[in-house]
Amino acid sequence: MTQTSFTPGPDTLTEMRAALGCFATGVVVVTTETKRGPLAITANSFTSVSLTPPLVLWCPALQSKRHDPFVDATHFSIHVMAERDIDTALHFARNGEVFDTHDWVQSPEGVPALTQALVRLDCTHHAAHPGGDHTILVGEVLRVSQRGDLGAGLVFHQGKYGRFTD
Repeated sequence: MTQTSFTPGPDTLTEMRAALGCFATGVVVVTTETKRGPLAITANSFTSVSLTPPLVLWCPALQSKRHDPFVDATHFSIHVMAERDIDTALHFARNGEVFDTHDWVQSPEGVPALTQALVRLDCTHHAAHPGGDHTILVGEVLRVSQRGDLGAGLVFHQGKYGRFTD
């Protein structure tokens, strides 16, 4: 067995990304409403924080053109993607303003809500914290919508989308 070590820094960004990519994550699409219209972004930096109160977090990159609208949003919805919705996740990773090929409705807070998500968490902005080259956005969950008929969740691991097998 070969083991390597490195010190994280500007010269080892590729190695650091590869190391962190060994941790499999779920895939979410986060949506909000802006002055320009609906906006979405695909993320794998999502986790639960607290049950009481119900808090979750996700982390948009500072360099993203979609960063500021999400940090400034009073409400957002987090959609846990099903494995069959890889095209939706890829679409919103590339373009967050084109919703015409995806079924959605407005949440009671006026946020775009994708209809095909396994789980949708409608959130109000709770807190924002600096997190290096990202912002840590904490949302308080106002409502949870679930669909049990969509199969397993979409997984991201070592730069690839996939699923767990039995």
